[in-house]
Parts: sequence; structure tokens; C-alpha cells
Amino acid sequence: MGSVEGGCCPPMDLFRSEPMQLVQIIIPIESAHLTVSYLGELGLLQFKDLNAEKSPFQRTYAAQIKRCGEMARKLRFFREQMTKAGFTPSATPLTQAKIDLDGLEIKLGELEAELIEINGNSDKLQRAYNELVEYKLVLHKAGEFFHLAHNDATAQQREIEASHGDESSITSPLLDQEMSIDPSKQVKLGFVSGLVPREKSMAFERILFRATRGNVFLKQAVVSEPVTDPVSGEKVDKNVFVVFYSGERAKNKILKICDAFGANRYPFADDLGTQAQTVTEVSGRLSELKTTIDVGLVQRDNLLKTISNQFEQWNLLVRKEKSTYHTLNMFSVDVTKKCLVAEGWCPLFATTQLQDVLQRASFDSNSQVGAILQVLHTKESPPTYFRTNKFTTAFQEIVDAYGVAKYQEANPGLYTVVTFPFLFAVMFGDWGHGICLLLATLFFIVKEKKLSSQKLGDITEMTFGGRYVILMMSLFSIYTGLIYNEFFSVPFELFGPSAYACRDLSCKDSTTIGLIKVRRTYPFGVDPEWHGSRSELPFLNSLKMKMSILLGVAQMNLGIVLSFCNAKFFSNSVNVWFQFIPQLIFLNSLFGYLSVLIIVKWVTGSKADLYHVMIYMFLSPTDDLGENQLFDGQKTLQIVLLLLALVAVPWMLLPKPFILKKQHQERHQGQSYQPLHRNEDSLEVEVHHDSHGHEEFEFSEVFVHQLIHTIEFVLGAVSNTASYLRLWALSLAHSELSSVFYEKVLLLAWG
Repeated sequence: MGSVEGGCCPPMDLFRSEPMQLVQIIIPIESAHLTVSYLGELGLLQFKDLNAEKSPFQRTYAAQIKRCGEMARKLRFFREQMTKAGFTPSATPLTQAKIDLDGLEIKLGELEAELIEINGNSDKLQRAYNELVEYKLVLHKAGEFFHLAHNDATAQQREIEASHGDESSITSPLLDQEMSIDPSKQVKLGFVSGLVPREKSMAFERILFRATRGNVFLKQAVVSEPVTDPVSGEKVDKNVFVVFYSGERAKNKILKICDAFGANRYPFADDLGTQAQTVTEVSGRLSELKTTIDVGLVQRDNLLKTISNQFEQWNLLVRKEKSTYHTLNMFSVDVTKKCLVAEGWCPLFATTQLQDVLQRASFDSNSQVGAILQVLHTKESPPTYFRTNKFTTAFQEIVDAYGVAKYQEANPGLYTVVTFPFLFAVMFGDWGHGICLLLATLFFIVKEKKLSSQKLGDITEMTFGGRYVILMMSLFSIYTGLIYNEFFSVPFELFGPSAYACRDLSCKDSTTIGLIKVRRTYPFGVDPEWHGSRSELPFLNSLKMKMSILLGVAQMNLGIVLSFCNAKFFSNSVNVWFQFIPQLIFLNSLFGYLSVLIIVKWVTGSKADLYHVMIYMFLSPTDDLGENQLFDGQKTLQIVLLLLALVAVPWMLLPKPFILKKQHQERHQGQSYQPLHRNEDSLEVEVHHDSHGHEEFEFSEVFVHQLIHTIEFVLGAVSNTASYLRLWALSLAHSELSSVFYEKVLLLAWG
């Protein structure tokens, strides 16, 4: 694999990906399933797909995957039903009891059929119950129509008899007087009753009158509470209606209009005695249905509770089985059809563990023949594998979210353990807030074993997974908070008294006027007297801005140094001379020089304007610096650095593509023309060699790639340096918000 030269990089096992090897495993068919299951639990082998030319339906274990997919569908159905019923799968640790997949398949089918039957019966009963509820409303509301009409007609008849002495009686409130006098002309009106959605009631009334040309009488009553619709099962505001008509043609039109508007029709008798009897029957039927529905819900809840107790165990088993068969479909079947051949990548350190797992699988499956493991030699590029633990996993995932390092390259995840939380702390620096964050993180760490076995919400699970990241962030925040001397934006004299004192009694206002330095400089962090003074914001503004630039330039230099380590590790002198050196020169000629000026200004206490120095370094490099000069020979140094930065750009761009082209030509010189071999075997060998040895070299593609890389680095050096200024901006924003919260909320609340 090679080793690191020059001693510039740490040991390979900590700072680089693990050395990988390609292995071939020959597994007897009777132990293949158990072997793959054990290897999956080990998690140190990445299999190659040896059946890439086959469709999923042509593979050996397609039927088993289909079975697992059907069981997964049933489990999803159970989860949906449990969610609707308010049940959650049991969060207790899963038992290790062995479950037969065939038995589980039968059991899941029986549970699904039983649950579907219960749901079907419950839906039918609920629909019948909702229909009876609507029917009862119609009986009450429409009954009131007929009762009031009967009372009005009786009172009107009595008035007529008292005034005219007429002995005729009105048998129905809806009969015309002329018809009641002449029995041959007497016609009884028909009626349709039901419920219509309230939002459609006005349109319903208009359509009825237009369709029948006004030859109907419509009476509506508002239902005070929403009614569950039997068809949709949703709560809907409805009105009870009764439509009186005459003739079959009008009846047919009314029925069609009711169907079009989704109005539910219910039979109704005009006889008051029959109405009372129907109401009694409907009430009794509602009571019976309610009892039956409650019994069905209890039965369904008991079934779902039973399912929830074992749901996670079943779900885990089905997922493992499906993954196992998917992996088995990646293996090729031996010509004897008695064993499977697998190929995969594994770390070098895992060879002994793999052999132990193969032996255990053969023993547990009672196989007559054990699996055979052998190492293959290949020119393929291995995958990248970083060994992590519970502390470094979250940091590695943060890095992998942006990009995975190539095989054997330096792992930036290890440096991120320090740089990521420290840069956060620069923005968050307040040791009071850091303590709060630390206490919250310690809760997750103390409850680590308990919480890891429970199912958490999305946000809680994300926070728990990054608990060690937050731990480091809180510790660094406490450190930077002590440097900023901020505890919920309040300064303290933790490391000794302030270096300043009042000149007289006139320095009670928020100003440094009247302050004199009476002691030595505050030993650690910002002097507490700066907080609340008139010079606080200009001082901290300048300090944090320049500190952000220093941190940014340091981290960008770290990235360039890591590229040098990679180039030395792979013995790539081209990248060292034509990538690392010009990049280092370009970055430090401009922003490295700016960092030096910042430090010199801090040390000397100069009043020089660094903005002016950097701008006129490009616009007028030969002009005198005047009062902005920090040291002798500064103008000459700036001209030299500017020339070096200009030279570094073509240095990065031009030589590398031509050198790569020359190396390619030298590597394949004299291989274009070779004597032909007569036998077919030799021809196959030559074709195979040509496919791997004579890779095509496109100079234009290499040159364009190098051009893009050069432009990206030059522009990135500027934009990345500017991006680090957000450390300054967010730090000031956090400090000011904390101060406002303390002064305008806490102090006012405390009076």
C-alpha cells in the first residue's frame, strides 16, 4: 500500500481510510442464507453485483423477495391501522427468539384477513348507524312540519265553522278547499324527505323550482350540529327538507335532482301515529347498533394491541430477510448449482473475523462443506471505508454529506472533530449558554443505553445521534465564552480585577472617558470593563472580524497541506509541484500576507488602515504607503508577493496537462504496433490487456478540467475568506441578542 514519506502526516490507520481487499467466497447453497445474515450483522463486507446483466425478475431469489415484499405491505397496513387507532409499536427491547418466516407469513395473512373483516363489518355498521341518525333527524324535523300544519289547518277549520257554520272538516292540511267540497276533484299530494348539505341548499331549491316550473312546495329546517355523512364518513352541515309535489313526472325530476346534489332520501309517513312508532323503532335500532359497534371497536383494539407488541420484531425480521435475499441475488450460481460464488470488498483487518463468521454459519446450518474464502488481485479502485465509533460517527457523517474521500486519501473527518465545534463556538461564544447546552447534551449521554433502544421522533432522534457533536460544541462554547467574558451577555471578573479604574467620580456613564489603566492587562480574555462602554462595539467588531480571517486562512492552509500529504502518499510528484506549491503561494501571497499584517498591527499597536493597504496593493503597488506602513521594506515585499500570486495562476493551469500527456505517451510508447497472435486465447488476452492498459487520454478534457480547477481555487480563495466573516457577523448578532434579552426581558421582569 505504501507509506507516508517525509513524516508530514500522521499514521495511516488513524488519518486514512482502511486498506481494502477484494475477496471471493464460495458458499454452499444450504448455508448461504445464514452466512449472508451473519455477514450482514458483521457489516464489514461490501458485495459486488455479479448478475448486473439480469433483471430483478430473472434472479434466483426473486420469489422470496416477492414474499418479503408482500409481508412488508401487510406490516405497513398494520402500521396505518395502529396510527389511526392511536397505538404505537412497543418500544421494549426486541427478544432474540427465532421466528419462522413461513409461520410469520401465515400469521400475518391471518391477522390481515381478520383485521380487514373487522374493519369491513365496522364500516357497514357505522354506515347503517349514520343513516339511522339521519333518518331520526328527518323524522323529528319533518314530523314537526306535519304537526304544525295539522294544528294550523284544524284552527282554520274551526274558524270557518264558527263564522259560516260549515260542517265540512279538513282531513288533511294540504288539500285544497275546492277539492274537499268536490270529492271527484280531490287529489292527495306526494312528498319526498331527506337531508341535503347546507352549502348546496340554495342551489337545490332553485333547481327544484326551475325544473318543475314552481309546481312544488319546499320546506327546510336547519340541523344545529354537523352530521356524519353515511357515504363519505365526514362531518357535514346539513338541512332537513320535505318537497311536496303532484304527479309522477315531478316526482322523477325531484329524485334525479336529489341524487345530483348528494341529498340522502328517507321514507316518511304522513300519519302521526306511524311517525311516533317509527321514531321508537329507529331509537331502539340505534341503541343496538351502538352497542355492536363498541364491541367491534374493542375487538379491533385488542387485535391491534397484540400486533403492536410484536410489530417491531416482525418488521425487523422481514427487513433483514428481504436484505438477505437481495444480497443473495448478487451472487452467481455455480455450474453444479450446489454453491454460490460471491465477491466483495472488505478491510484487511476483517479477514480473521470473516473466516470466523463463515465457520459459525456452516456449523449452525449443519452444512457438510464449509465456505471458502480467498483473496483476489485486481486493478479496480476499492471503496472508501473509515472505521468509526459512537463518538466519531456523527462527525464522519457531516463530512460524507459534502463528499467522500477517495480510497486511502487523508480523512478530513478527524480534523472536523475539532474544527467544526470550534467554529460554531466562535459564533456562539457565551459560557452561560454553553453550560445550558452541555447540560442538555449530558442528559442524552447519560440516558444513552435507554434512548438507543427506543423509537424517537425525527428531531429528537437527530439530536440524539449528534449528541457528541453537541457535547464538543458546548465545551468549546464555554471556552470561547470565557474568552469573550460573556455569561448571558454579562461580564465577570473571573481571572482577576479589571485593568482599568475611574479617574474620578465622573465615569459612571457608559464611556471609557475617565478610565485609566492602573493594573496589568487582564490575564485571560476580554477585560470586563470593555462591556457596556462606548468603545465596546468598535473594539469587539474589529477583534472578531480579524480573528475570523485568521481562522479562515489557517483552515484553508490545512486543506492545502492535506492535499500535499495525499500527493506524497500516492507518490504523485506532479500534484506536489504543480498543484500544492502554486496553491500555497497564491493563498499566502494574498490572504496569508493579510493575516501577517493583522498580527503585526496587534503587536505594534499601529493605526494603519489594512483596507487601504490591501486595495492599493493591487491598484497602485508602487505608491508609497505613508502612514499605513507597518515595517521597513513593506512596499518591496508587497510587489514580490503580488508577482508570485500572478505567476502561481499559470503555474497551476498550464504545466500539469502537458506533463500528463507526456507521461501517457511514454507509458504506452511502442505498444501501438505488436505482432498478431494466431490462437484465439492469445487474442483474448491482448484485448483484455488493451482494455485495462490503453486507457484513452483526451488532452482537451484534461486541460478543461485543470482550467476549471484553477478558476475554482482562485475564486474560492477570495469567496471562502469572505465566507469566514460570517463567524464575526453571527458572533456579534448572538452577543447583541443576548444583551437585548437580558436588558429588555430579564431586568424588566425582575423590576
